[in-house]
Amino acid sequence: MPATRASKKKAAPKKTKAQLAAEKAAAEESIVEESTQPPPQAPEDVEMSVDTQEDQPAASSSKGKGPDTTKNETLKEVVSEVLAEAETAVEKVVEKADEVMTAAGDFIDQMTGVEAVGDSGKDDTAPEKSRSHSSEAEGGEGSKPKVSLEERRAKMEQLRKKMAAGTRANRDSLAEEAARAKLNARELARLERQRKLAETLRIKADAEERGEDAERQKNWEYTIEENDEWEKKLARKKRRADYEFHDDAHAARRRYKKDLDQIKPDLETYNQQKAMAMGLNPSTSNALTTFSSSSSAVAITGEQQRLAHENLYRDANTLIYGDNKPSDDAIDRVVGKINKDIEKKAKFHRKRVNEAEGDITYINEHNRVFNNKIKRYYDKYTTEIRDSFERGTAL
Repeated sequence: MPATRASKKKAAPKKTKAQLAAEKAAAEESIVEESTQPPPQAPEDVEMSVDTQEDQPAASSSKGKGPDTTKNETLKEVVSEVLAEAETAVEKVVEKADEVMTAAGDFIDQMTGVEAVGDSGKDDTAPEKSRSHSSEAEGGEGSKPKVSLEERRAKMEQLRKKMAAGTRANRDSLAEEAARAKLNARELARLERQRKLAETLRIKADAEERGEDAERQKNWEYTIEENDEWEKKLARKKRRADYEFHDDAHAARRRYKKDLDQIKPDLETYNQQKAMAMGLNPSTSNALTTFSSSSSAVAITGEQQRLAHENLYRDANTLIYGDNKPSDDAIDRVVGKINKDIEKKAKFHRKRVNEAEGDITYINEHNRVFNNKIKRYYDKYTTEIRDSFERGTAL
């Protein structure tokens, strides 16, 4: 049907042109006939013309044949041109119709191949057949390569394999991400401790195999200063191991010791005061320096040195008192320490701490402590269940 309609649409204009050419030729023929006809004559003139025609038959016959021959030749040329154009148009229409029919057949083959692939199972010989078919199509001269059903089936199978591989990769990455999310900071710390313990046991086992002392071998890695500092730290930790409340004086002393640990002395300011007390320029080093009159540095006078010495090394006889002006950084440190103590004191009360936590999952203090203990081990398993109950999506 598409080819017939297309041929009709293409041939219609060409047929009209032929009719116009034929009509034009007929009009020219009528004009030539009218021009060749003699005008009407009287009876006497007719007789005279008959006599003259009898005398000259050859001339009249030759004059009558000239216009007819020219007319026939013109008609033949016009008709031949029209026929040639009509044949060319018909050939083009036929070619277009063939192309349309070929495209429709390819589309039908594709749809049939896709349905066949969906209904049929796997075919192991499909790639080999498709390759052989493609090679034959390429080898043929003048033939258009067409995709066969086996090639389409092999392509579909390849796409399915890629899709399955992508699905597996996405599932694996999702499982890995979910497992990583379950590991909180506490779990990571536990794994780190286990790793260090395994490393220590491995070193100890290797030392025992060689017949060496593992502790002695490990102590060779530390310097004397590091060893002394470690022993002091252990002794201080042992002294502060008693966390029980004895009296107010003991509690105040413990707090004072903790505050001393947080104090960081300003060594830069101390070195400047010490240099001025010794008569040195604070901007230079601690070495003794001579100052000349041409030097840009200002020498410290005896009065300034005496005041600096009394300010740095004060005793009961010193009259200087209350002249210290703290810096802005020192004031900020004091304010921060006071705010920290207030916040710590507020959190010390159990009720206030529990109110800040949010959800109440206990009935008394003993139950709260017990819940916190089991939460360390089972919270990573029960968090999702509790959330499902709260959302109402649990089964």
